[in-house]
Amino acid sequence: MPHQTTLAFSIFGRSSRNITDAVAKAVAESGVQCGLAHVFVQHTSCSLLITENADPDVRHDLETILRRLVPDGDPAYRHDTEGPDDMAAHARSMLTSTGITVPVGGGKLLLGTWQGIFLWEHRTGEHHRSVVVTVMGD
Repeated sequence: MPHQTTLAFSIFGRSSRNITDAVAKAVAESGVQCGLAHVFVQHTSCSLLITENADPDVRHDLETILRRLVPDGDPAYRHDTEGPDDMAAHARSMLTSTGITVPVGGGKLLLGTWQGIFLWEHRTGEHHRSVVVTVMGD
């Protein structure tokens, strides 16, 4: 029987927040021993990623790369309803991912030693984000 829960997070500015523990708790509460956990963020200007969980410089460097690829306030952008970071945030979300799937074994996320699940905010202000965790399996 699938199990689904929605997690709520507040995040301020362009940053990444480690949500691994919250997702792991949702998996444990599901009772699923072997299956899949799908994690989905319900927004168009942030994303999810699995990346290095030990050295924050990795996430800093990823932000640097996206800043170069998708600059704020490009005069070619037409969509700027909520400011110069608006269209850039949508493009960043499209280039990254709004959903990830992680295997579950022994009732736990089967992430590698140095992997963590992060909510990556692409807007510059404070935002409240909803993340849906759906766990399927036996």
